Amino acid sequence: MQTVDMILSGGTLITMDDEYRVIADGAIAIAGEKIAALGPRADILAQYSAQEVIDCQGHYVLPGLINAHTHVPMTLLRGLADDLRLDVWLMGYVMPVEREFVSPQFCRLGTLLACAEMIRSGVTSFCDMYYFEAEIAKATAEVGLRAVLCETVLKFQAPDAETYEDSLALAEAFIQEWQPHPLITPTVGPHAPYSNTQETLRRCRELALKYDRPLMIHIAETEREVEDNMRDYGKTVVPWVKDTGLFDVRGVIAAHCVHVDEHEMRIMAKYGVSVAHCPSANLKLASGIAPVAQMLELGVNVAIGTDGPASNNDLDMFEEMRLAALLAKVRPIDPTAVAARQALTMATRNGAKALRLDAVTGSLEVGKLADVIVVDTRGSHNSPHFDFNPNAVYSQLVYATKSSDVRHTICHGKLLMRDRQLLTVDEDAVKAEAERYAAEVGRFLRVREGDPLSKLVAVSLGVERAESFEIQIKARLDNPDRVEELLSHSDVEVIRAVHYRQYDTYFVFTEPEPSWVRYREDDKINAKGEVESVRMRLTYTIREQERRLEDVILLSHSRYIAPATQPLRFYREYFQAPIERSLQKERRRWRLLYKGVLFFLNVDRLIEPAADGMFIEVKSRTWSLTDAQNKAYYVREMLDILGIDMAEAVSEGYLEMTQPS
Repeated sequence: MQTVDMILSGGTLITMDDEYRVIADGAIAIAGEKIAALGPRADILAQYSAQEVIDCQGHYVLPGLINAHTHVPMTLLRGLADDLRLDVWLMGYVMPVEREFVSPQFCRLGTLLACAEMIRSGVTSFCDMYYFEAEIAKATAEVGLRAVLCETVLKFQAPDAETYEDSLALAEAFIQEWQPHPLITPTVGPHAPYSNTQETLRRCRELALKYDRPLMIHIAETEREVEDNMRDYGKTVVPWVKDTGLFDVRGVIAAHCVHVDEHEMRIMAKYGVSVAHCPSANLKLASGIAPVAQMLELGVNVAIGTDGPASNNDLDMFEEMRLAALLAKVRPIDPTAVAARQALTMATRNGAKALRLDAVTGSLEVGKLADVIVVDTRGSHNSPHFDFNPNAVYSQLVYATKSSDVRHTICHGKLLMRDRQLLTVDEDAVKAEAERYAAEVGRFLRVREGDPLSKLVAVSLGVERAESFEIQIKARLDNPDRVEELLSHSDVEVIRAVHYRQYDTYFVFTEPEPSWVRYREDDKINAKGEVESVRMRLTYTIREQERRLEDVILLSHSRYIAPATQPLRFYREYFQAPIERSLQKERRRWRLLYKGVLFFLNVDRLIEPAADGMFIEVKSRTWSLTDAQNKAYYVREMLDILGIDMAEAVSEGYLEMTQPS
């Protein structure tokens, strides 16, 4: 009789091998990290003995589940900001918090918490994309799980790298340090096409090919991503990525792929691209339902992932299997699409293939690594059992079983959980430390949420402090023809003339002080009256402090300007201002020198809300009281040329002028 390290005795073996063998009253002999034998219990016990014999009668014994896409440190951001659109959630909350808090310690703690959750729910392998992946590798290896870990590459600054070159260098150092390792596959993960460039994707491709590594990338998660790619490049996402050469890598894992068409699916099948389907996250963020049944039909390898626990909000692969099967039936309206056995295949064999681990895991076979879970099927929610249908075991697992039914978890031949007791991670200590992190993040967000400027800075690149002081006067313009008299005056030199149609949305705040954020769309109008170009920007303004000089208003501003990189809808949902106002106007603007001094002249017609007549505005930046007094004198002279009496000056701004009564 041969001696092995462990025997799983009894129970129903669901092998997920090529023949989908199901062995009632079976047993598995484990020697070291591998499966030495499996078959009927009587046969195995007649040939093998072990000090560690685990009774699995009344249980299902199957391959460990494979989470093909996640961001494990984001367990620390679970529940941070829910029920938001993907862009508001990601750009408005997750990324600002990550910039503030993500560190090696953050990633280690979040990984330990995630590993505890995954072990409890029967996951033995996962594929991660995040920052400080070397720290994630250390924590994962200590706990004993198997993982493909992708160091994130972005075209802009990341929490662990100032430039994409730094990210690539970090990824290469990570690969060199962790290869070979029995549990960890280190590699690179370009975040997404929209957060990279063709150059960065090519560099990631070169790195993956150099070390023969798989890689992960988010693809076509939202309709907007596809629309933006069409607008910018004239192609949908998958063909554009293909043209960068990224699909030359053996083992590309494309996360989500919600909005792909048949042509794109055929490209992915041709190049061996695997899809990591994340049903819960796609539903929660309203990204859509991926056409999984059609992908499978066209030969695409589809695996299942949870996505990060900040967008799911858990790492429960049983829930994902069930949803994957159910949702696939809805899109083609076909109850036979993605049957339970196919869903379990996606979470085991297909996941292993996606991670390029199918030679060693994903099924119960002699010689493969002992990545095994034992599931208790005796709960009331899992009773009764039918044995006349060979597919009944798959239905039980996919449609009725819960992650809490997992009783034992074994990875690489080592018990990580026995009788629901974790053996390799101090779960209570990890949860207590996670609560301390959550308190810090909560304090940060409470302060930020009460400060519109902080919120603006959090979602804007290139925020600039604008002028500190300016003088200005606004007046009704009864005779627009007089403007030409000023522009042709001998003391005036016109530097630039522009015609705009402006659409302003004001997000008005009263706390912590009166202020507003203005979202402006400037449509530049050419001589034919056509829109020549469009520019969007944000301006944050604290209500002006003003005084009068020669009847001209001197304004003291606290103003910040940033490009608006998101649609108006994003800022509306993000700022959640107590008051919102809109203005539309036609503006003709001249930049001119009057007696050698720079001024700006605006002639405005308010369209919505409508106001009688036209308005003229003269303004100039100023930096001292003496300079302001001199410029105020010149403004009076220009008004005289325009035939405007100072008594006609309007003290209100357009926002106040059009305030509803």
